[in-house]
Amino acid sequence: MPFVRISLLKGKSPDYLHALSDSIHRALVETFNVPPNDRFQVIHQHEPGELIFDRHYLSGPRSDDFTLIAITAGKPRSTETRRAFFKRAVELLGESPGLRAEDVMIVVTTTSEDEWSFGGGKAQMAEPGWERRAFESMETSR
Repeated sequence: MPFVRISLLKGKSPDYLHALSDSIHRALVETFNVPPNDRFQVIHQHEPGELIFDRHYLSGPRSDDFTLIAITAGKPRSTETRRAFFKRAVELLGESPGLRAEDVMIVVTTTSEDEWSFGGGKAQMAEPGWERRAFESMETSR
């Protein structure tokens, strides 16, 4: 159920973008209780001057590889879970596509379960048993 927006400067290869997508999704599955087939992401590549960031604010130094990952989640996670996710995400992004931890900024925003529709005009997450069905759906999609 997380919706992920990834923003970075223009110029990365399709392979780099695929690795970026795979690594962030893997971290979500491993630490954030996300079903493996629950993958909704948008990657925005920006022209110079369209992605503005401080190179030293609370971390850094940041390079032109700075990547902002904004995650909208449908239910709150504990501080411990979020910290585990942040740590695992930068580990995996460091492995592939090779991002430095200082160049990764992650923001998690939480919504109510009834604020999501995955299609059909229904609020699937507002229906009883939706989490069980979400994990079961990965079995039927194989």
